[in-house]
Amino acid sequence: MVRRGFLLALILVFCVAYCLLSVRAHDLPLHTVVNAFVKMEPRQAHLVIRVPLDLLRSVQFPLNGHVYDPAASGPASDLALRGIAQGIDIRENGVRLVPVGAVGRLDLPSDRSFEEYDSAVAHAAEPVEPRTEIYFDQGFFDAHLVYPIASPNSLFTIQTTLAPDLGELLKLTVRFLPLDGGSRAFLINGKSGEVPLNPTWFQASRGFVVLGVGHILSGIDHLLFLLCLIIPFRRIRGLIPVITAFTLGHSVTLLGSAFNLAPSGAWFPPFVETAIAASILYMALENIAGANLNHRWIIAGLFGLVHGFGFSYALKDQLQFAGSHLLASLFSFNVGIELGQLAVLCVVVPVLGLLFRGVLAGRMGVILVSAIVAHTAWHWMLDRWNVLWLAPWPRVTAVGLALLARWVAGILLAAGLAKLVARWISRKWPSTAIPSPRIAADSADLSSDATPS
Repeated sequence: MVRRGFLLALILVFCVAYCLLSVRAHDLPLHTVVNAFVKMEPRQAHLVIRVPLDLLRSVQFPLNGHVYDPAASGPASDLALRGIAQGIDIRENGVRLVPVGAVGRLDLPSDRSFEEYDSAVAHAAEPVEPRTEIYFDQGFFDAHLVYPIASPNSLFTIQTTLAPDLGELLKLTVRFLPLDGGSRAFLINGKSGEVPLNPTWFQASRGFVVLGVGHILSGIDHLLFLLCLIIPFRRIRGLIPVITAFTLGHSVTLLGSAFNLAPSGAWFPPFVETAIAASILYMALENIAGANLNHRWIIAGLFGLVHGFGFSYALKDQLQFAGSHLLASLFSFNVGIELGQLAVLCVVVPVLGLLFRGVLAGRMGVILVSAIVAHTAWHWMLDRWNVLWLAPWPRVTAVGLALLARWVAGILLAAGLAKLVARWISRKWPSTAIPSPRIAADSADLSSDATPS
């Protein structure tokens, strides 16, 4: 009897939870993408925006049966315009702009006028044709707002709070049209905060430095690769040639990807992820077998090329915020990555020095730590290979072969530069020369690394 009562109570709880989730799912808007143009003129800024009616639940447009009544929608349209002006925050040099003119109208979901700015402006000012049938919650509200500005060269930012409860589910696509005639596209969400439409080089650089530091510190696969690189070393100075080669390697592929020179296709991202896992596994196994530190900078440079593609995926969605400062932003992102790597080195090298004393002294510590990393990388590689195996593989084409030739030339150039830099470092600071293979095989017992210079 007790079991039966418990079972009934469990079924009741499940039904209530299901009903609550169903109601919540029904309350979520079906359309959460807002399209907009922001155009600059000498004394005015124009916002032309298309908002799904799902997101304007607080505005009650009059209905005639199951369709809206455009002729009686004047007061509701005014309320919608005020809501949009409040929900789209445009600022000039930190001061919020207030529109001095606004027009809006209901529109069909099949309308294509927002493909271009001029057609969107013209369409937003046109009255709705009497016979147009826009069904409940299935259309859009188009609006054109005009803001007075002090100068088109000021710093402008935009932020959306149209539906704060949706957070990242709300997407705002903005096409920014500055006075110089160029154009840039942005995709932001409800949690993006204030996004500069025309950032200065300093603002763009600062943001990308922070992005680079955050990416390297949060990327567990990159951190494990760094760990494998530095396990045989005991002092940061000995790592300079290795880290330099790794930096040059990932810089080449990062820059190439930013300029759309990377291979495309659904196969390439899982290929890169699989190759990153394989690079970690290789470095760990090399540590176990006895790393030849004379060649470690070469391996670090080659695997840096692979990791550069991985860095580019973190950068891809953020380059929209670089404005006209693409090169400065790329350089700043790279600086952020190097700062993050330096922070990791400053922490991990002393920790490994303490760990490899006592019980884990000698080769045992290197083998044990490397084996743990190898075990993790092996499972990552298998999981990612399964994804790669299911992806459509590329076909051999003339364009693909030409792209491959460019990357081979770039890799050879990067290898040459890395070799020149390594030789220069060895001549400049002889104490940083890479240890011999014999010493590398028993690097955990280096007495010279245990004593101060």
